[in-house]
Amino acid sequence: MQGNGIFSDLVCHLGEGPSFDPDRGVLVWFDILEKRLIERRLDAPGTHVHEIGVNGSVAARIDGGRQLVVSDRGLHVRDLADGGMALMRPVEADQETRRSNDGRVHPCGALWFSTVSRTADAGEGAIWWFFRGELRRIVTGLAIPNAICFAPDGGHAYYACSSAATVWRVPTDPATGLPAGEASVFLVVPPEEGAPDGAVVDRDGLFWNARWGAGRVTAHAPDGRQVTSVAVPASQASCPAFVGADGGRLAVTSAREGMDAAALAADPLAGLTFLLDLPVRGRFDPPVRLD
Repeated sequence: MQGNGIFSDLVCHLGEGPSFDPDRGVLVWFDILEKRLIERRLDAPGTHVHEIGVNGSVAARIDGGRQLVVSDRGLHVRDLADGGMALMRPVEADQETRRSNDGRVHPCGALWFSTVSRTADAGEGAIWWFFRGELRRIVTGLAIPNAICFAPDGGHAYYACSSAATVWRVPTDPATGLPAGEASVFLVVPPEEGAPDGAVVDRDGLFWNARWGAGRVTAHAPDGRQVTSVAVPASQASCPAFVGADGGRLAVTSAREGMDAAALAADPLAGLTFLLDLPVRGRFDPPVRLD
């Protein structure tokens, strides 16, 4: 790790979708707008950039040799040995005005991921469920769906609409990851605290949420009470991920999307990826179940 909490000094236009592969000891994330998948080991120097030709935003483990990549074209199986990607399931591939955004794997192996209008139009965002070959759209009517993550026991999910500054919680079936009841408001983020972006839930059920525009990651107890808030060295913090052999650290991506020269001068680390200097009780997503 470099100084100032910098994990990778590769500048991302829109850094997003970090996930840690504990088997390989690798953090995987995306520069969505530049069509790049990025990897770095925790125990070795060097950031590796893969040009993938699509607006990828989510990577989920399948097994030791493959991962599922979600993009504006759909669901791809990516071979870790050679980087080859095969489209497995198109998702809104005919909708040029949309792309994929946030996503995580439920404890049962079901993948939730979101799609969004490229111009963040109200009502155009949706959340999808994919499990054992079946695909369903399960939440509609959002603008910028984010903060998809799950309780450790699989009993409920969280998701947000960044533009509405609202996070919801919905009960889920632990066996399938499908919604099992009505969603309720978990928290509403005040304007001065930024917009809710990506999130993860730790072993104790704490909801760790990146706050776009506020340069922070904020943790909330299951009852919505704020427990802590930690500064990130870039204002547009986009998504956290637990890293390390025991998930004991927190990495955070960031972005410089929409920033002019003056904003970048005031925010020189925008677009970098950070490792926060605090201990956490993290956990990792399981492999996604394809069959």
